[in-house]
Amino acid sequence: MISLSIFLAPGPWQIVLIVVVVLLLFGGKKIPELMRGLGSGIKEFKDASKEDDKDKKE
Repeated sequence: MISLSIFLAPGPWQIVLIVVVVLLLFGGKKIPELMRGLGSGIKEFKDASKEDDKDKKE
């Protein structure tokens, strides 16, 4: 029986297709802004989770 993880794991052609679609939708100039926003969101999430862990320990 074929495992479900085979269907969920993207191969090289799927990754290329996703990158092309993202470039077509957002354009080359918008992508750095999107990544910057994503990075700052992840940083805020990590900071908030650290504060939550600190509050639980006290």
